[in-house]
Amino acid sequence: MTTSSDYMPPKVWTWNKPNGGQFANVNRPIAGPTHDKDLPVGRHPLQLYSQGTPNGVKVAVMLEELLALGHSGAEYDAWLVRIGQGDQFGSGFVALNPNSKIPALVDQSGTMPIPVFESGAILIYLAEKFGAFLPSGISSRAECLSWLFWQAGSAPYVGGGFGHFYAYAPTKIEYAIDRFAMEAKRQLDVLDRRLETNKYIAGSDYTIADIAVWPWYAGLTKGWLYEAAEFLQVQEYENVGRWVDTIAKRPAVQRGRMVNRVTGDPSSQLHERHDASDFETKTQQKLATGS
Repeated sequence: MTTSSDYMPPKVWTWNKPNGGQFANVNRPIAGPTHDKDLPVGRHPLQLYSQGTPNGVKVAVMLEELLALGHSGAEYDAWLVRIGQGDQFGSGFVALNPNSKIPALVDQSGTMPIPVFESGAILIYLAEKFGAFLPSGISSRAECLSWLFWQAGSAPYVGGGFGHFYAYAPTKIEYAIDRFAMEAKRQLDVLDRRLETNKYIAGSDYTIADIAVWPWYAGLTKGWLYEAAEFLQVQEYENVGRWVDTIAKRPAVQRGRMVNRVTGDPSSQLHERHDASDFETKTQQKLATGS
């Protein structure tokens, strides 16, 4: 890999060497499956195929919040897709999501299964299906969706930009880190200013906008993502910190963060979720080990 400032891109780019970094084994410039693998199917109406990254956490939290409201039709099986091992390129997953990104959902409650991919689309689908966490008024709905899509457009700069160059790139490039750190801080400032006069992202009510935004920006402020809290001086954003802590206390959020999680304390990882009692079992294991 060339690190010289004299590097000039070739006239035509070709993929003739690994690109380096933590995900070099799964990154490639083509789509489609790499191997045959059917997806498992459980007994519940909703089937979630995911990993506990920020985008994956969104949907697990949404489902747990719906169940907490008493929507029994939101019962789900959560199957682990290990993205570091390339599970997302299995034929079954690619058939569900041609973009090979988690999370993906199948609603099998009707006569024909309905597949949904992209985390924001899944949140809207579930909110409309169950009539929850998405305002019905035209103005408040527009505001909620505006913030939802703000997150969808912003996350690539935090994850693929700042996260990649700060934490994962094999070579630390000052310009790239500075450029994306500036953008990450700008986004935190956008949120901080918004939350100065609003309890939640879209106003006074907790919505899918909060569910979408929280995993990414809580991750930054708590140091869960990239261990970058000190680097980004996140304590400057007091309103974001208040909002992060408020949502973190919600039991459904705490459960959702555990689902399909493969990092951190083993007691906080619930690799697959097939019943609400799975959380109780995990808690009992934690108490038994004293961890």
